[in-house]
Amino acid sequence: MKKIISFLASGILLIAVACTTRPDETVTVVQVPDTGTVNSFYTGNRPPLQPAPFIKLPIGAIKPEGWLKKELELQADGFHGHLEEISRYLQKENNAWLDPQGKGEHGWEEMPYWLKGYSNCGYVLNNESMIREAGTWIHAVLRNQREDGWIGPEHEKSGIATHLRGRADLWPNMVMLTCLQNYYEYAGNDSVLSLMSRYFKYLQTYPDDKFLVGFWPKMRAGDMLYSTYWLYNRTGEKWLLDFAKKIHRNTARWDTGIASWHNVNIAQAFGEPATYWIQSKDPGDLQAAERNWQTVREKYGQVPGGLFGGDENCRPGYTGPRQAIETCGIVEDMLSDEVLVRITGNPVWADRCENDAFNTLPAAFTPDMKALRYLTAPNMPQSDSMSKCPGIDNCGPMFWMNPHIHRCCQHNSGQGWPYYAENLWYATPDNGLAAVFFSASDVTAKAGNGVTVKISEKTHYPFEDKIEFIINPDTSVAFPLYLRIPGWCNNPELQINGKKITPDARPQAYIKIARVFSKEDRITLILPMPLYIKKWEKNKKSVSVNYGPLTFSLKIKENYVQKGGTEKWPAWEIFPASAWNYGLVVDDQLPERSFRVIRKPWPRNDMPFTPENAPVEIQTQARKIPAWKLDEKGLVQRIPLSPVSTTEPRETVTLVPMGAARIRISAFPVCEK
Repeated sequence: MKKIISFLASGILLIAVACTTRPDETVTVVQVPDTGTVNSFYTGNRPPLQPAPFIKLPIGAIKPEGWLKKELELQADGFHGHLEEISRYLQKENNAWLDPQGKGEHGWEEMPYWLKGYSNCGYVLNNESMIREAGTWIHAVLRNQREDGWIGPEHEKSGIATHLRGRADLWPNMVMLTCLQNYYEYAGNDSVLSLMSRYFKYLQTYPDDKFLVGFWPKMRAGDMLYSTYWLYNRTGEKWLLDFAKKIHRNTARWDTGIASWHNVNIAQAFGEPATYWIQSKDPGDLQAAERNWQTVREKYGQVPGGLFGGDENCRPGYTGPRQAIETCGIVEDMLSDEVLVRITGNPVWADRCENDAFNTLPAAFTPDMKALRYLTAPNMPQSDSMSKCPGIDNCGPMFWMNPHIHRCCQHNSGQGWPYYAENLWYATPDNGLAAVFFSASDVTAKAGNGVTVKISEKTHYPFEDKIEFIINPDTSVAFPLYLRIPGWCNNPELQINGKKITPDARPQAYIKIARVFSKEDRITLILPMPLYIKKWEKNKKSVSVNYGPLTFSLKIKENYVQKGGTEKWPAWEIFPASAWNYGLVVDDQLPERSFRVIRKPWPRNDMPFTPENAPVEIQTQARKIPAWKLDEKGLVQRIPLSPVSTTEPRETVTLVPMGAARIRISAFPVCEK
């Protein structure tokens, strides 16, 4: 064994212990991949931009398997894959996104929101009909660019949420740019690059006082900033760096604090300063993104599930686990985390993304993904169509599982799983590959000296701790393989072709395996999952129960009652058919002893996110709290302060993964002894 000492781009001294098992193999633990070299095969950041430790692979290089593939198939067959049948905003007649002059009744965020997820779902699944349909919209935008460079709608009112009209509203075009970037990454169509260059040159002519006017464009312009760097990395046009500066100085000041308490603005834009750090290289910009994340969680995120209480807007005094977040907020927060892990290499962003993805996103949809709701909370034992305001900020049927309403989330929710699938694997600057998000998948990419390598990842993660990688290069080739160690894992285990390796591993780092890989080489990573209790001191001293990356909820019998919708696309209310108002009985000294993990067979339908199919359950002791009820609007009352006095007898209750529970109690009171 030997110590390796190196300096990271951020200036942090890294000391890693290397395990040398044979002359052509070293195993080290690193905080981030070295950015001192440039990947020979995939597009990273051009100088003078800060080098990226992770480089996104072309769309199609990663093929998800297992439960993730099933989620994508359900999405394609569900309401989002058929939203053109449901949504009036996607009707082709009189649609401003299809009209050569940008005229039409509908022309705001809805179509590009939908296209963003719909097209990528098609690309990832290689679904020809979806790819062809997405192309109808994409080619219309490419074809209809105006002579001066403008794209998209320009005549009609942009939307109900803004007073801006036509070219004053840059927000919907920001979403469309992302759709075009995705198309380029999938198909390599250079017309995307020329369109974006002409469009940005047009925007460069805007004086600052006319640029990014209005609420939504100013709040969310970090999306366009990222698009600008994306284009610069592919064309090298120097003027784009000046344009990026213009975007940043006119964007809402996320670099100095929380610019908006709207939940989607936070989820989407909190990381804008870190995006600008690519160019500024100012450590304060990088730190601002982390400070924003911490500020929001400190005030409104003292709850399980990874998100925060912003059931339209975060509000002082409304901080408990019954406060919810939009489905838009869930998927935008995941995307922000994915971008930040690529920009910084910091594995904490992958931990945070998994928290959102496993514990909150699945519960925002019915298991068949044929309906969604606008808002999802850690504690919501009833999901009906009754308005919950003022307890919930947004009035209306926001808990109703209905594919026909929830306008923004109805269209935007489809980006969550496709983007997650595209970010499972990355290229690294040293011509290596990195498994950052774990899921059954196949990745095919160039590594080392240019040899094509296929890696098959076999696992049921996050429901099991074993992950196996089967490496098959076209010919033997040397390259580094990086494997993330999650923040909750203290003692990862590693085997190379059956031989146990003992690196000095630590949470929130990467195991780097540098060796000559040959056909059928096998790497086995085991991430032992601890069972641990999280105490939420600032939320009535409630607790949540965690097992590895999964948080658990009470298993409540769910009674689905159809209310509205159509025969093909019904809407549902979900009522509790069993008791939900429990407090846990927890051993103060050794709380983990109060719980028993039970493993069940893997579901044959690859749908683990349901109470019936969940392959992991936890049993524990609890007591009912009769005074804890639903209010007259069907909203759970505020969680009582622990410890709670109750004379009810002990019962054995079952907990299931939080993401599997559409109605749920995830933050529990603790019963008095």
